[in-house]
Amino acid sequence: MTRILRGGSLATLASLATLAAFATASPASAADVAAAPYAKAISAPVYAWSGLYLGGNGGWGSSRKCWDFVNAAGSFLTSEGCHDATGGTAGGQLGYRWQAANLVFGVEAQGNWADFHGSNISVAFPTVVNATKLDSFGLFTGQIGNAWGNTLLYFKAGGVVTADRYTGYLTSTGTQISDTVKDNRWGAVVGLGLEYGFGGAWSVGVEYDHMFMQDKVIRFTNIGTLAPAGTAYASDRIHQDVDLVTVRLNYRWGERIVAAY
Repeated sequence: MTRILRGGSLATLASLATLAAFATASPASAADVAAAPYAKAISAPVYAWSGLYLGGNGGWGSSRKCWDFVNAAGSFLTSEGCHDATGGTAGGQLGYRWQAANLVFGVEAQGNWADFHGSNISVAFPTVVNATKLDSFGLFTGQIGNAWGNTLLYFKAGGVVTADRYTGYLTSTGTQISDTVKDNRWGAVVGLGLEYGFGGAWSVGVEYDHMFMQDKVIRFTNIGTLAPAGTAYASDRIHQDVDLVTVRLNYRWGERIVAAY
């Protein structure tokens, strides 16, 4: 009996010691487990899009031109047909962005040289070729987008101004018959872009823009080929839309990495 009690006492003491050790260790272990995810969350770096940026762009564009022959008062008489003035473009952009969680807001000014040119034989007057050239354009837009780390998808909208030239030629010889009229016109622009950040301060992207330009009545004069120079040649109401695809490279000044909480 004595040996049995002693064995039982020893077993009981060992059990109590084990429970005491577990009770002492458990609060610390639970605290470590609870704190670990929180410590990991606040230390995870997130790419930041806020700041001033400056960059360049280059690409291709197409300007759809439709000519309507009108009288001196600007009233429609007959259609002369349409053509696409296409070519390359290059320029630069300056902007600023603000980021709130995944949302990114921004403003931007962009200026581009362009060489979009095209022509068509007049439907109403087949002896004449109507030719156009878009020389340059400027965009002034606001942006809103969503960021997934260093990838940004954004929508933009705002105003645009274009610089164009219009000329008339003889179909048979290519001889210029009207003066070259220079025209600046305003319109609206909407666009969509995808941008990828790399190297901390750099980002590269691709953007599509569509420009809705106002119609303008362009009045041409003779240059002496068919009639005395300076006399009225013709008046046309010219409609214009522009599609633009560019590749962009930006350098940004501002906060580049933030901690996620």
